[in-house]
Amino acid sequence: MSDEQPTIEDPELGTLTRATTELTDGEILTHDWFAGTVTVDGAELDLMVEGTSADEVTPLLPRLRATVADLASLGRIASDAVVTKFSNGEPEPHELEEAASDLALETIEAASDGTVILHFTDRCGQHFPNGYWPAVHLGANGDIEQVTVES
Repeated sequence: MSDEQPTIEDPELGTLTRATTELTDGEILTHDWFAGTVTVDGAELDLMVEGTSADEVTPLLPRLRATVADLASLGRIASDAVVTKFSNGEPEPHELEEAASDLALETIEAASDGTVILHFTDRCGQHFPNGYWPAVHLGANGDIEQVTVES
């Protein structure tokens, strides 16, 4: 049995490798997704792509590439959606600006159903309890379908 995990080399997204976690007892868990990183505007973002083989992951890559290419506008749209979802009433412009600054995109997840999920971290720790983060779910057509809090 080989210790090497399957990888996908993508010219825009870099290397995606079948994700694993090594437990404290040395056991290695193999996950049902591929993982990698991409640098956008100086920030390193984690990538997760659902699938257990290159054949399952490859069809999701064009959508992931398009999302990464459109992050300049998607990031602000997504942070505005988080504020709108969790505000009492219509958010004030300064609240939207603060969220755009305070919420940092950390992970982009591509699901097998065509959904792309943008996972944010609360840089200042003032908006979400420790261990929780907002996630914006983009449908197959690119529109925001759902905003959630995950842990």
